[in-house]
Amino acid sequence: MSMSPTLQSTEQGQTYQNFIAGEWRNSKSGATFSSTNPANTDEIVGYFQKSTIADLDEAVAAARQAQPGWAATPAPERGEILLRTALLLEQQREELATLMTREMGKVIKETRGDIQTAIDVAKFIAGEGRRAEGETIPSALNNKFCLTIRQPLGVVGIITPWNFPLAIPAWKTLPALLAGNAVILKPASDTPLLSLKMAQILHEAGLPAGVLNVITGPGGVLGDALASHKGVNMISLTGSTEVGRHVAEICGRDLRRCTLELGGKNAVIVLEDADLDLAVENVAWGAFGTSGQRCTATSRVIVHKAVQQAFTDRLAAAAEKLNIGNGLDPKVDMGPLVNKGRVKAVHEYTQVGQMEGATLVTGGSPLSDGEYSPGAFYKPTIFTDVSPNMRIAREEVFGPFVSILPISSYEEAVQVANSTEYGLSTSIFTNDLRTTFRAMRDIEAGLVYFNASTTGAEIHLPFGGMKASGNGHRELGTHAVEEFSETKSVFLSYPPAHK
Repeated sequence: MSMSPTLQSTEQGQTYQNFIAGEWRNSKSGATFSSTNPANTDEIVGYFQKSTIADLDEAVAAARQAQPGWAATPAPERGEILLRTALLLEQQREELATLMTREMGKVIKETRGDIQTAIDVAKFIAGEGRRAEGETIPSALNNKFCLTIRQPLGVVGIITPWNFPLAIPAWKTLPALLAGNAVILKPASDTPLLSLKMAQILHEAGLPAGVLNVITGPGGVLGDALASHKGVNMISLTGSTEVGRHVAEICGRDLRRCTLELGGKNAVIVLEDADLDLAVENVAWGAFGTSGQRCTATSRVIVHKAVQQAFTDRLAAAAEKLNIGNGLDPKVDMGPLVNKGRVKAVHEYTQVGQMEGATLVTGGSPLSDGEYSPGAFYKPTIFTDVSPNMRIAREEVFGPFVSILPISSYEEAVQVANSTEYGLSTSIFTNDLRTTFRAMRDIEAGLVYFNASTTGAEIHLPFGGMKASGNGHRELGTHAVEEFSETKSVFLSYPPAHK
């Protein structure tokens, strides 16, 4: 059995197979689809299997067969496999980062960070294999002992997005594996390659055959089939709120556990006492890093009127200085959007903002001339004089697009920040200690930052949102493994023997 995911070379790319039961397999459909470089859509990164429900059935069968043996493996031993995975990822970091930039588009320093997140998660979750998996609790009765134990769910279906092609598959898959589950991973069709690479590395690290299965193909077919499959015990999805609602409805029919990490309309509040240079630097990174294609990206800036003009001028200057191009060039600050369809979608929001009466400060159009013509590039875009009821202030754009909303007080700022259906990440710039503690209490978001960007979560803290940004679950942190586990309460009675 070959451990390389490569089937054969083609003129422009390689053909990759699904990973099922420890083997590289073609889809039963016999069809493939291509993944292209968004900086140059004429370049094909690879061809991938256009999988069918029959392929999914094979993956589920393999997972169900392998899971009992994996669950019987001591948790510290499972953790050792994840630690070896981390070390292998470290050895291949540069190669994987380059592949990710070619496939997804974000700049090389960001793809290195994506790989580093996966390494950090692997090391952190490996250590969870040696932590207590339950607790002992005093009984209210004599001669009785109580405790809890944690047990795997069985088979976990994981559906991941294209914007973090390794970090998100890793931070879902590795806790699920550590908990003793078998996994079926369905990566986004725009970026399937890194998930296949992760499967290869995990099996090189010693993961038994069938414990992790990766299938590629259309989300509309495979996503629904995975979410409704009778052999799957849980679904973990990161995606849009619209897709999350759909998957939750499917899982709800069978009372299947479902954890959702969804969209955001993340706000930065800039008060009159803020350090404007610091705020501009962090908003530029939060709004235009990854070309704005992060669930935690800065989408709104809620600015006190006393500093609105100064802040807007400085942010526009920062945006216009950004070097845009192929992310493999270390001098480039912002790469392309993931595909040309996203360029069209972002531009539609520019047109909406203009129709709604907001003021376009800079950007507002694709970059499509000369060297940019084969790519999916869009100019960093800033609107000001935006009101909270405008669509560009309420809907997730998912591109290098930021709206500036003027306010007159802290109270108004919080009201505006909390006014959307989302509640993922919010940041506030202030040097007032009283305001800081009020904001901790008042802001409706799962992630709250002070004097920092809306991005930058740390893997040892819980990650997730309120309201329509999720369904109450948290990823990462010390409880990550518990999300993929069942808790069982155990009561031991030892009354005196009858004479």
